[in-house]
Amino acid sequence: MARRDGHEARLDYTVAGDVLAITHTIVPEAIGGRGIAGELVRTALEYARAGRLRVRPACSYAEAWMGRHPEYDDLRA
Repeated sequence: MARRDGHEARLDYTVAGDVLAITHTIVPEAIGGRGIAGELVRTALEYARAGRLRVRPACSYAEAWMGRHPEYDDLRA
């Protein structure tokens, strides 16, 4: 979760076994365009890496973000 200017952005995920699935990335329009969704995805991926989890980007934003950041390819489930 991230708060900016009184608005809350969040990334939803589930963990089953050793797979973290990113299910939603939600950023209110009022605070969109500031890179917040990317920060949330990066934080989730770093959490997964630290916990030795694989990642399934079920959310279209997370899938696209990971596609632009090949340094996280090793985490893909």
